[in-house]
Amino acid sequence: MRSFLSRDERISTRSVIDATGVCCAFGYGTLAYLAGQAGEPELMTFYGIVIWTATPVFFLFLYLVHRDEPISLGRLFFWAIVFRLCGLLSGPFYEDDFYRYLWDGYRFWEAGTPYGTAPEAFFLDQSVPAALQETLHQINNPDLPTIYGPTTQLLFLLGFLLNAGNVSVLQGLLILVDLAILYLLTRLTPARNVMLYAWCPLVIKEIAFTAHPDSLGVCLLLAAIVLATKEREGLAAVCLGFAVGAKLFALALVPFVLCRARPRHWIYFVATVGLLYAPFLITGATDLDSFIVFVQKWEFNASIYALLSLVVPSTTAKLLLGVLYGAFFIYWLRVHVREDTLIPRGDWIFAALFVAAPVFNAWYMLWVLPFAAIYPSRWAWTASVALLLSYITGLHLGDYEMQAYAQPLWARLAEFGLIATALLWDMQRNYSKNQ
Repeated sequence: MRSFLSRDERISTRSVIDATGVCCAFGYGTLAYLAGQAGEPELMTFYGIVIWTATPVFFLFLYLVHRDEPISLGRLFFWAIVFRLCGLLSGPFYEDDFYRYLWDGYRFWEAGTPYGTAPEAFFLDQSVPAALQETLHQINNPDLPTIYGPTTQLLFLLGFLLNAGNVSVLQGLLILVDLAILYLLTRLTPARNVMLYAWCPLVIKEIAFTAHPDSLGVCLLLAAIVLATKEREGLAAVCLGFAVGAKLFALALVPFVLCRARPRHWIYFVATVGLLYAPFLITGATDLDSFIVFVQKWEFNASIYALLSLVVPSTTAKLLLGVLYGAFFIYWLRVHVREDTLIPRGDWIFAALFVAAPVFNAWYMLWVLPFAAIYPSRWAWTASVALLLSYITGLHLGDYEMQAYAQPLWARLAEFGLIATALLWDMQRNYSKNQ
């Protein structure tokens, strides 16, 4: 169809793309300015900017699909970089996890391991450099050792070596990782689909502004999938090992990527994970210690778990949801093998995991959205906006009668209500198509 478009029509399409880019750049530039001021952006202002930046991207995608028009890789990456530079020029807001990243990098360099000792053990330690003293006292849950995996710790160590205690360095490194994700996605789906991820407000906020390191695991997971599609299962298995070393979430897709691999490729995967963990196991501690505490005690922004735990004990709720997720997982694995699909439905696999879990942080969607670019759906991209409502907490509302991370009931109902509505819309349309 594109070959029959006039020159003026093609120029018009490029103008629409650039106009969308300018509109979003203004939004992210405004957010960067506000985040750089004393305090943090007002919640209503933040959500206004999210709507301002998300809406034109969704309409542009529909426009390109309707006209069967592509978006050039040059424009895709140019505007993606502009948006991310806004985050780099600013700094994190609504989050303080980055203090832990900076501290882990320091402890990795000083002790040879970031594990085993909680930050609070150093509160009175005068040997801690001045540049890390403020960082140390800003760490949340300082009574717990770090929960981040060995692959991610290597990134934190690199950040420390480049500029100790500087979150901008980690932001820059993770932006490069995110751009690698964009490149990998262009190998798996058309560029206009990639635009949904590349220009997504949640992605830009959680990576470029806030420096959440989940993107490292996602990048390695996508690299494994690209390699597997080229029948390079050995390298794919190694990438999967590093992805699991970044975050245990990656385990959910390992059987899907290696389902046709030979036994030696599984050995490569296990060996990679083993080599990553071995140096820390020798010292007696890994991220798994705090991960177990996290699984046992944390609850935030839960959906199905929150409802189920109202009628049964929390342990029973976790066990029941674990069994249900296991059945769902086996079902999708059988479908994946039977249909001989090269790219797994990571959107469903990860989304089901997070919906069943006691914790569903907004940045967990970074594991879902690359697959939602490959398999576009209304529910996933609605979730990319709705999950940002999880920042409506007692802390950010300034409501001292609420606990810091408590959420108003109306906010959680709005969040998951929007997602459920979009999911039902998708289901209805799919049903209509199949009639």
